[in-house]
Amino acid sequence: MWCVNMIDARVKLNQYTNRVLSMVKAKYDLKDKSEALNRFVELYGSNEIELEVKPEYVKKILAVEEAHFKKYGHRATTIKQLRSEIEGN
Repeated sequence: MWCVNMIDARVKLNQYTNRVLSMVKAKYDLKDKSEALNRFVELYGSNEIELEVKPEYVKKILAVEEAHFKKYGHRATTIKQLRSEIEGN
Protein backbone atom coordinates (compact mmCIF):
# COMPACT_ATOMS: atom_id res chain seq x y z
CA MET A 1 0.00 0.00 0.00
CA TRP A 2 1.25 3.47 -0.88
CA CYS A 3 0.37 5.20 2.39
CA VAL A 4 -0.23 3.67 5.81
CA ASN A 5 -2.11 6.62 7.34
CA MET A 6 -5.83 6.27 6.76
CA ILE A 7 -8.23 9.19 6.46
CA ASP A 8 -11.98 8.85 6.89
CA ALA A 9 -13.96 10.44 4.07
CA ARG A 10 -17.60 10.42 3.17
CA VAL A 11 -18.12 10.34 -0.59
CA LYS A 12 -21.09 10.36 -2.94
CA LEU A 13 -20.72 7.98 -5.87
CA ASN A 14 -22.61 7.98 -9.13
CA GLN A 15 -23.98 4.64 -10.34
CA TYR A 16 -21.13 3.99 -12.77
CA THR A 17 -18.44 4.63 -10.13
CA ASN A 18 -20.31 2.41 -7.71
CA ARG A 19 -20.37 -0.40 -10.29
CA VAL A 20 -16.66 0.01 -11.07
CA LEU A 21 -15.75 -0.15 -7.37
CA SER A 22 -17.96 -3.22 -6.96
CA MET A 23 -16.07 -4.92 -9.81
CA VAL A 24 -12.66 -3.96 -8.37
CA LYS A 25 -13.81 -5.24 -4.98
CA ALA A 26 -14.86 -8.58 -6.47
CA LYS A 27 -11.86 -8.92 -8.79
CA TYR A 28 -9.29 -8.47 -6.02
CA ASP A 29 -11.39 -10.16 -3.30
CA LEU A 30 -11.45 -7.06 -1.12
CA LYS A 31 -13.62 -6.68 1.97
CA ASP A 32 -15.24 -3.32 1.14
CA LYS A 33 -15.44 -0.48 -1.37
CA SER A 34 -12.95 1.54 0.65
CA GLU A 35 -10.31 -1.09 -0.11
CA ALA A 36 -11.52 -1.17 -3.72
CA LEU A 37 -11.08 2.58 -4.05
CA ASN A 38 -7.59 2.39 -2.55
CA ARG A 39 -6.69 -0.45 -4.94
CA PHE A 40 -8.04 1.47 -7.94
CA VAL A 41 -5.97 4.52 -7.02
CA GLU A 42 -2.86 2.35 -6.53
CA LEU A 43 -3.36 0.98 -10.04
CA TYR A 44 -4.20 4.20 -11.87
CA GLY A 45 -3.14 7.11 -9.63
CA SER A 46 0.28 7.35 -11.26
CA ASN A 47 -1.48 8.51 -14.43
CA GLU A 48 -2.49 11.66 -12.54
CA ILE A 49 0.44 12.38 -10.21
CA GLU A 50 4.05 11.31 -10.12
CA LEU A 51 5.29 9.20 -7.25
CA GLU A 52 7.93 10.72 -5.03
CA VAL A 53 11.54 9.92 -5.84
CA LYS A 54 13.75 8.66 -3.03
CA PRO A 55 16.58 11.08 -2.15
CA GLU A 56 19.13 8.25 -2.52
CA TYR A 57 18.10 7.77 -6.15
CA VAL A 58 18.46 11.50 -6.89
CA LYS A 59 21.95 11.47 -5.33
CA LYS A 60 22.92 8.45 -7.43
CA ILE A 61 21.72 10.10 -10.66
CA LEU A 62 23.56 13.33 -9.83
CA ALA A 63 26.75 11.37 -9.11
CA VAL A 64 26.43 9.51 -12.42
CA GLU A 65 25.89 12.81 -14.22
CA GLU A 66 28.92 14.39 -12.57
CA ALA A 67 31.13 11.38 -13.38
CA HIS A 68 29.86 11.39 -16.96
CA PHE A 69 30.73 15.08 -17.49
CA LYS A 70 34.18 14.58 -15.94
CA LYS A 71 34.84 11.65 -18.26
CA TYR A 72 33.16 12.83 -21.48
CA GLY A 73 32.51 16.56 -21.12
CA HIS A 74 29.62 17.56 -23.36
CA ARG A 75 30.34 14.96 -26.04
CA ALA A 76 27.48 12.81 -27.19
CA THR A 77 27.43 9.23 -25.95
CA THR A 78 25.30 6.26 -26.84
CA ILE A 79 22.39 4.95 -24.81
CA LYS A 80 24.42 1.76 -24.29
CA GLN A 81 27.27 3.76 -22.70
CA LEU A 82 24.88 5.68 -20.44
CA ARG A 83 23.06 2.51 -19.38
CA SER A 84 26.40 0.89 -18.56
CA GLU A 85 27.40 3.87 -16.36
CA ILE A 86 24.07 4.01 -14.56
CA GLU A 87 23.90 0.26 -13.94
CA GLY A 88 27.55 0.22 -12.84
CA ASN A 89 28.70 -2.33 -15.44
